[in-house]
Amino acid sequence: MDVLDEEVESILYIAREVSVYKIPHLKVNEGHRANDWGDLAQPLWKGRLRIVEKSSGAALMFEDAQTGELFARAPYDALKPCVESVLDSSRYFVIRVEDTGKKAYIGMGFAERTDSFDFNVALQDYTKRFKVALNPPSSDDETPSHVPVGPKKDYSLKEGQTFSISIPGKASKLSTSGASLLGSSTQSTGNSGGGVPLLPPPPSSGRKK
Repeated sequence: MDVLDEEVESILYIAREVSVYKIPHLKVNEGHRANDWGDLAQPLWKGRLRIVEKSSGAALMFEDAQTGELFARAPYDALKPCVESVLDSSRYFVIRVEDTGKKAYIGMGFAERTDSFDFNVALQDYTKRFKVALNPPSSDDETPSHVPVGPKKDYSLKEGQTFSISIPGKASKLSTSGASLLGSSTQSTGNSGGGVPLLPPPPSSGRKK
């Protein structure tokens, strides 16, 4: 058995039914238009579309909805996408398919716009992951230079430490015996100070009362 057949597959997207069309050659300096493909109600083929991802890459698989028989395969290169939107509709695309080294272009259409939207999102998500894998962020990018690096300081009060809050016209103090917040010892009570004010009071306009 081929080793590739044993690879784990990730299904990125499934459309239960898509239509495939034979398309005319692209005119010079003009994009594709679904309106140029003839009767869109008469496609060349109808079946299931899967976007499959393996370790070797992703691919669009056009398969028979009942038997799973492969109709066409389009390897998806995020740097050179094989999918191109048409100019006149959000539901139709041009796909570059490959078979034994040969390339061909086919038209593809979805019955509902929601299906084409989900198809685009699946390809965009894969492209983002692919580009991140090519250029992984460095350690310098993960830590902004303006953020200080170092051990966190503990500003919590230890047992026996005190602090004071001074308010103009009033004086209140939260204290216990032992060292102050800055390590100085205090046993004082009342308005005699001895602690470190948490916030400095505004300057007084007169003499102390």
